Amino acid sequence: MKLEQVVVEAKANVYFEGKVNSRNVYLPSGDRITLGFMQKGEYTFGTGDKEIMKLLGGDMRVLLPNESEWQDIKIGETFEVPANSSFNVEIKEYADYYCEYIK
Repeated sequence: MKLEQVVVEAKANVYFEGKVNSRNVYLPSGDRITLGFMQKGEYTFGTGDKEIMKLLGGDMRVLLPNESEWQDIKIGETFEVPANSSFNVEIKEYADYYCEYIK
């Protein structure tokens, strides 16, 4: 994946004592995405907007809202999280990811 003609915020978004970080990237359309990295661990995230996440590298298991079973996400796969909800992820080693926000 290659992004062109974008604006990247230099300051990182840092969560969970530095184990999760991302950078805001603004596309030519004005839409915001994030490119991020998670270290080994389990995390719970809340959403404001609908999110579409894509795993770029590593591994990830996700428990989506109103679901009872974890899903294994493979490199190149995406999953959607509804707006105003929360979801859980489990990372065995690391996860390199892309997140798109849908208003």
